Amino acid sequence: MVVIRLARGGSKKRPFYSLVAADSRNRRDGRFIERIGFYNPVAPQGSEGLRIAMDRLTYWKSVGAQCSSTVERLVGEYNAKQAA
Repeated sequence: MVVIRLARGGSKKRPFYSLVAADSRNRRDGRFIERIGFYNPVAPQGSEGLRIAMDRLTYWKSVGAQCSSTVERLVGEYNAKQAA
């Protein structure tokens, strides 16, 4: 099954996450099919801390991919920010 989840990158104490479509059997930071966006929780104010390619997210969900709970929360925040 394909899942859309966060893959951790960055360095110690400076996390950076990629939103990826990956096979559920692969490791969290392992092989993935496609990078859909990114999330930087320690981004300074005024810089972009979250970007999601909504067209690709919609595509993966249409073919049966499941989103993790954190990704669902981030998508909601992203949509609210885009609407404002």
